[in-house]
Amino acid sequence: MPPDEVTPADGDAAATAETPADGGGDDGGLSFDDDPWYRRYLRESSVHLVVILLFAAYPGVYAVLTHPSTPGNVEMVYLLPQVETMIVVLYFGLFAMSFDFISGYTGYLSFGHAAFFGVGAYFVVLTANGKVPLLASGTPFMISLLVAGVLAAVLALLIGSVSFRLSGVYFAMITLGVAQVLYVLFSNWGYVGENPRDGVAVGGSHLEGFDIGIPWIDQLNLTIGAFQGDTVQGLLGFLNFSTVEVSYYMLGVIVVLSYFTMQRIVHSPFGRVMIAIRENEERARAIGYDVFRYKMGAFAISGFFGAVAGALFAGYSRSVSPDGSFYFLVSGDALLAAIIGGFGTLGGALFGHLFHEFLREFLSKEGSGGGLLPYLRDVLSDSLLSTELYNGFTVGEFVETFLNGHAALYIGIVFVLFVLYVPNGIVGTARAYVGGTLAKQVPARFRRGGGDG
Repeated sequence: MPPDEVTPADGDAAATAETPADGGGDDGGLSFDDDPWYRRYLRESSVHLVVILLFAAYPGVYAVLTHPSTPGNVEMVYLLPQVETMIVVLYFGLFAMSFDFISGYTGYLSFGHAAFFGVGAYFVVLTANGKVPLLASGTPFMISLLVAGVLAAVLALLIGSVSFRLSGVYFAMITLGVAQVLYVLFSNWGYVGENPRDGVAVGGSHLEGFDIGIPWIDQLNLTIGAFQGDTVQGLLGFLNFSTVEVSYYMLGVIVVLSYFTMQRIVHSPFGRVMIAIRENEERARAIGYDVFRYKMGAFAISGFFGAVAGALFAGYSRSVSPDGSFYFLVSGDALLAAIIGGFGTLGGALFGHLFHEFLREFLSKEGSGGGLLPYLRDVLSDSLLSTELYNGFTVGEFVETFLNGHAALYIGIVFVLFVLYVPNGIVGTARAYVGGTLAKQVPARFRRGGGDG
């Protein structure tokens, strides 16, 4: 039987496996082993708590900074992402984390990870429309979300039973091939809708029921949706939340729970073996681990949470299309988020997609909700815009030529710069700076600083 935990004595792969899971270092010479378990847990979760509080405060901060009475509000409107954009960050950030769970921690790139996102999205929409056998159209959203996750996990096991017999680019190509097969299938399958290529929406008589909470207990549920969601008035006597804000917080609850579940798995002996497989699969097999079984389990877990992300997307938008779910560029965006945030950091994928969405919206050519181009159009005077730079080429033409519709170009440039100069990503670089995971090293440094004072 393999040991329950990988220890440094097991070899180089096992030794490196300890670093991402446990923090890659000590606590700066401090020992807190005598503290009660709950104090240790709160201390090691303090960074997570700060991040959660910052995300929770964002809608309120955005409302204050963009209020007409706030100095500099015009700049804030164009600079800060809208709350609607932050909702995209949440559900797609979860998808990117599910991608990083398999690709960042085992080293197997799942280029067809969009298959799981699409399965989750289509499943909840088809369930709502009464087109899934054994599930009525009134099935609670939380039930259909969990069933979608299980279905995606089963699909991952089927794909993995074939693809994990190969490695490297061959594994990536098989997963990509499966996703493209599903893309073609749902683009031409008349059962899902009248115009399957354009996607399918939830029918008018089935718009209700996309609630997040405890099924069948109305008081413990709130409906999500861009237009059909709930509002909250007078919470604690003074808090009011719009439809978008309610969706933001309810999706955030699911994302937080999913993140901590994946993080707990990464920190477990199972997660240590995943990392050992990434670092040296042959060595992990040689010391007695059934690496095929571990890879299959990791892929199933990854597929489950990928489908949960897709279900959140469809539940909020009430629609889904092949291009927005199964297409290979959806997996590409997850890969981009994982690289920018830091491969093998889990939470880094969320921050990577936050950076991606911020940059995309800032470079947007649309005037609603931000963008450098609309800002320059508004603040630059007509005389300045008409100023000639060279041979009849004006400032206005310069701005339009280099900013109008070129967001993807500049995002690509930023991506290349990240690969060249920040190869460990945002979170990975921060970890290298502090000497371990932020969750352990930041509290330790504050504790040490307090002790020195």
